[in-house]
Amino acid sequence: MNINRGDRFDYMVSMSSPQKGLEEYRAKHVPPGDPKWKEKYRCGDINTSMIKTAKGRTIMLQHDVVNPRPYDRINLISGTKGTFRDYPPRIYFDGQKGGEQWATLDQYQEQYEHPLWKKVGELARKTGGHGGMDFIMNYRLIQCMREGLAPDMDVYDAAAWSVPTPLSEMSVAQGSAPVKFPDFTRGRWKERRNDSFAS
Repeated sequence: MNINRGDRFDYMVSMSSPQKGLEEYRAKHVPPGDPKWKEKYRCGDINTSMIKTAKGRTIMLQHDVVNPRPYDRINLISGTKGTFRDYPPRIYFDGQKGGEQWATLDQYQEQYEHPLWKKVGELARKTGGHGGMDFIMNYRLIQCMREGLAPDMDVYDAAAWSVPTPLSEMSVAQGSAPVKFPDFTRGRWKERRNDSFAS
């Protein structure tokens, strides 16, 4: 989405459900007198935040570590021409063959597979967690360090990705009021930085 490279997180609103899951679990599974009975659970079972970017894009961010559910990364990218959803990975393009049904990535993989994944993807699948994602991220960071390249992620990205936690708490405490993101880049987010990717 080019965050900090032509767009930025502008503000967010956040809301939380009531907190019930952990208390119910404790009542069923924790014996009386256990120190866990002194814990006070303050966060809701699920928190949903909406982030608006300077260019008007929206991001939904959910945090839920309490409710039971099948594994799902809740990843969704949707735009004017189609939608990608993961997990499991599936894609839909407006006007595609087969009508309004999810399609697999197989037909697009050869054309759009990232060069780094083509280079070390098989090794990543065998040795890295999360289907190889962990390996790829570590491999790329080490590659940047060895070759003297600017890393793909920097301290501004780290700050932008970390600040939703306290901003969400502020928004919830203010009845889901919008809360502005700090501009950690001091206006430099408008500049398109060079991508240093090398296969």
